Amino acid sequence: MSKRISTAKMEPRRRRSPRAGSRQELVRRAQALVPVLRQRAPHTDDIRHLPDETRQELRAAGLARILQPARYGGCEAHLSGMVDILTTVGSGCGSTAWCLAQYIGHNFMVAQWPERAQETVWGTSPQNLLSGILIPLLGKARKVRGGYELSGQFPFVSGVTSCDWCLFAALVENGPGGKPEERYFILPQGAFEILDTWDALGLRGSASHDVRADRVFIPTHMTLPLRHLKGGETSPGRKVNRAPLYRSPSYMTFGILISSASVGIAEGIVRDYIEQVKSRVGLMSGQGLHGQVLQHTKISEATLAVEAAKALLHRNCDEIMQIIEAGDLPSPEQRAKYRAAGAYAGKLAFQAANLIWDAGGGRGVYMHNPIARAYRDICTATRHFTHMWDVNGATHGRVRVGLPLDNPAL
Repeated sequence: MSKRISTAKMEPRRRRSPRAGSRQELVRRAQALVPVLRQRAPHTDDIRHLPDETRQELRAAGLARILQPARYGGCEAHLSGMVDILTTVGSGCGSTAWCLAQYIGHNFMVAQWPERAQETVWGTSPQNLLSGILIPLLGKARKVRGGYELSGQFPFVSGVTSCDWCLFAALVENGPGGKPEERYFILPQGAFEILDTWDALGLRGSASHDVRADRVFIPTHMTLPLRHLKGGETSPGRKVNRAPLYRSPSYMTFGILISSASVGIAEGIVRDYIEQVKSRVGLMSGQGLHGQVLQHTKISEATLAVEAAKALLHRNCDEIMQIIEAGDLPSPEQRAKYRAAGAYAGKLAFQAANLIWDAGGGRGVYMHNPIARAYRDICTATRHFTHMWDVNGATHGRVRVGLPLDNPAL
């Protein structure tokens, strides 16, 4: 028997849409949270999920609503808004930024679903947080009367313990033409089982646990085929969300989204080290480290690597917005480039973190040093598929030399 989700959770309700605020206001709120998140970061690591206080602060600040449609009170901002928010929050707590990246990205994706689904998710609580996992090979779904049944076990579902809704990808048996169809599903918290599997080197507070679904029924309007996430005018959500922002391909920008959190972590590492080095004395030399040329060069290079990464992310967001605002869609080469740009920004962030790690010497390894925690976070973050330079760079390079785009999600 399939597991039927309660009608109360899956039916649209009357909409109340408190405004999230402007992009500038959301960035100011993110900046105000940084000292609190820095102080709370060790506790977040210890409990391996976002504290309830952090979850409530994210909802109250509306940071996950930076790309949410204005008709639900969202900011509906320029894509660069997500870079501003995530680099800021990442400088305070890597785990919080990693979860927030999921909440921002999946909020953005839901704008492509039918209006009925959007009403269900945001109708009475537009501050809802949405997690997700987009690995279709790990899920199986089959068409049934009125919808689909979903089964599978999905790893790395970051922020899942704090989310209100969660997105899943799966292959539908006997899709169009008899071939499996890649389709996406929205489930409420409680409709799936969270498995306590996330005991990781870094991003320990991100609660990136495995999730299991066992023949869960999802109504058709809460599902979407992959083709509607590739940009343009075809998605059901375009009937109500007419801003150019929602013509943008979802997967193409996902690398920029994720790397923004990593760049923020690196920025926090550089900031914290500069604070430390001003008062540190070399144990062997007895001299203040702040006067050493070696420290100067490493700090300068790390600073510029972070600035270069942020500039690259912002430039690509600007280019994407210019294309979609002109009524066009990115070409295959541009789609591959923007995905590669996210990976390269992550590479620069990791470079900055390593420069500081080397400069810090033995004192950096102590667990009470915030740089040690942030370094573990960025080592973990850069294992994400969107950060794999050899994969994402190769896709871009092959299109540059005239070969076809080999990533079907783009």
